[in-house]
Amino acid sequence: MCAAGDKPPWRCFTYDEILLATSCFSPDNLVGKGGYAVVYKGTLSDGQLIAVKKLTKGDSEQHKEGGFLTELGIIGHVTHPNTTPLIGFCVERGLHLVFPFSPHGSLASVLHGTKSKALEWSVRRKIALGTARGLQYLHKVCPRRIIHRDIKASNILLGPDFEPQISDFGLAKWLPEQWTHHTVTPIEGTFGYLAPEYFMHGIVDEKTDVFAYGVLLLELITGRKPIDAMQRNIVVWARPYLESCSIQELVDPALAGAYDSNQLRKLVLVATLCVRQSPLWRPCMSQVTVHREVFGIPTLVFFLPSCSCFLARF
Repeated sequence: MCAAGDKPPWRCFTYDEILLATSCFSPDNLVGKGGYAVVYKGTLSDGQLIAVKKLTKGDSEQHKEGGFLTELGIIGHVTHPNTTPLIGFCVERGLHLVFPFSPHGSLASVLHGTKSKALEWSVRRKIALGTARGLQYLHKVCPRRIIHRDIKASNILLGPDFEPQISDFGLAKWLPEQWTHHTVTPIEGTFGYLAPEYFMHGIVDEKTDVFAYGVLLLELITGRKPIDAMQRNIVVWARPYLESCSIQELVDPALAGAYDSNQLRKLVLVATLCVRQSPLWRPCMSQVTVHREVFGIPTLVFFLPSCSCFLARF
C-alpha cells in the first residue's frame, strides 16, 4: 500500500491491477525480455496502454531489490520529453515498474526487425536529435548528474510521432558533482556499445554514454547492428570509411538514396567524434547538440584535428 499523506508522484498499483491489465502476464502480451526483467503490454481499466517491467532475477534478492530502488529513485528525478516517464509501480508478489506503452516499440525493432519497412531518413535524424537532447539533459540539466550506462537501440523507445525516449535506467549511476568518474565492477552493459575505458578499466562518466551514442548514430546511418552475424563490431567496420571520409559507403542501402547529404555529413562527423578511442577526444553531449534544431557543429571544431576532410564540407 502507499503511505498516507501527500499524493505520491507515481501511482502505487496493486498486484491484482497489474494482473488484470496484462491478462495474468499472458505470453501473448510479452513484448521484451532482458537479463533481469521481462516487459509485458497491458491495458488499464481506463483504457490506457501500459508497459509493465517485471524484475525476474538478480544475484540475490537484496541485489534485485537494490537495483529496483536505484532505478525507481533515478527515474523519479528525470522529467524530459526524451526520457520515458514512469506511471507507477507495484511491490506485491515481485517488483514491477509501469510505463506508458510505446506504440512503435524500440528503435531496434523498427530498424532491425524483419517485418519493418525501411526507416525514413527524416525519422532517423529525429531520433538522433531527440536522443542527444535526452542525454544532454541527464548529464547537464537534471538536478543530479546521471550516467545511463546502457544506451542502445533497444532502450530507445519510439512514441506515436517517433519521438525517441531513453528507457531502462537499471544500470544508471548517479555521478556526484565533485566526482570526475566512477570505477565500477562488474562490467555491465551491452557488447558493441561499451566504451573502451569502461570495458577495460570499469571507468564510467559522461563519455561512456557519448561513445554508446556514437554507436547508435552509426546504426541509424548504416542500418547495421552493433555486432553483426559475423561478430564484426560496427565501429571497427566503419572506421576505414570514417577515416577516408567515404560517407556514401556507410549509408544504409535500404534508404535507396533518399537522404539529405548535408544532414548525413553532420551525423557522420558527430559519430566519428563520439566513438573515438580516448574519452578526452570525445565531445560532451552539450557540444554535440546546441539549441533544439541542429547539431552544434561550430562547438565541435576543437575536436577536429584529424577530421579536416569533414571540415571542408561545412
